[in-house]
Amino acid sequence: MQSGGWALQPVVDMSATEFRTWQGLLEERIGLVLNEQRRTFLQINLAARMRELGVTDYAAYHRQIIDGPRGAVEWSTLLDRLTVQETRFFRHRASFEALERYLRERLELGLARPLELWSVGCSSGEEPYSLAISAAEVLRDTPQPDYFGVTGTDISLSALSKAREAQYAARKLEELDADLCQRYFAPESDGRFKVVPRLAARVCCAKLNVLELAKAPMSGMDVIFCQNLLIYFRRWRRREILNRLAECLAPGGLLVVGVGEVVGWQHPELIPVADTQVLAFTRKG
Repeated sequence: MQSGGWALQPVVDMSATEFRTWQGLLEERIGLVLNEQRRTFLQINLAARMRELGVTDYAAYHRQIIDGPRGAVEWSTLLDRLTVQETRFFRHRASFEALERYLRERLELGLARPLELWSVGCSSGEEPYSLAISAAEVLRDTPQPDYFGVTGTDISLSALSKAREAQYAARKLEELDADLCQRYFAPESDGRFKVVPRLAARVCCAKLNVLELAKAPMSGMDVIFCQNLLIYFRRWRRREILNRLAECLAPGGLLVVGVGEVVGWQHPELIPVADTQVLAFTRKG
């Protein structure tokens, strides 16, 4: 076969049994639920990786994935193909407006310690840097402009690498106000824009599987953003994740969830924020 000929081979259809096997593995390991409508998405991404490895069928690749340490390395590579990484700065503007109102109220009460903010499912970094910009704007004219830190967590190593690089194409900044672009991004020679060092220093990104929140070191967080993540989980799992996140909040802390991602969830320690445009809660105390 000529070089690159593998790319012309048709994608082999996945049997119903093979699809159920892969569905089960993804839900067991990361909670990701793939319905029948996303079968083609799974099939295309698996087949592309199998071609690279020279694996001929889905069952053989599944055996490779679950094969000890070697399988763990391959699993990490596959996750980068299967996890959605498309996002943007200040996604759902109303949530960030609610955040800035909350931070101003906190500032009026006085800050005994630096503010701690957390982006759960941070992808390539747009959300944690948006959180950092919001915090920096609120604190900009105070005696302590850097009195905050942002943690971004994600399961994808390639997404985390992009977040740490903190360089973005010009199109990513199109919806940002010009003054924010000028203050927090520096143009690069290749046409991209890099987050300025002073802001980047306030952001730390780390790998975390949301099914393992009980093991997460984050606690006493002032703000937690969990948007556009829960939609990939079963309803009971969404509530379980939110219960864990509620426990990670400091008294008086703010939890922001994607609108419509959970319905009817309540927590005895949380009070809903009175805002029809956002789904947010504050912890009592």
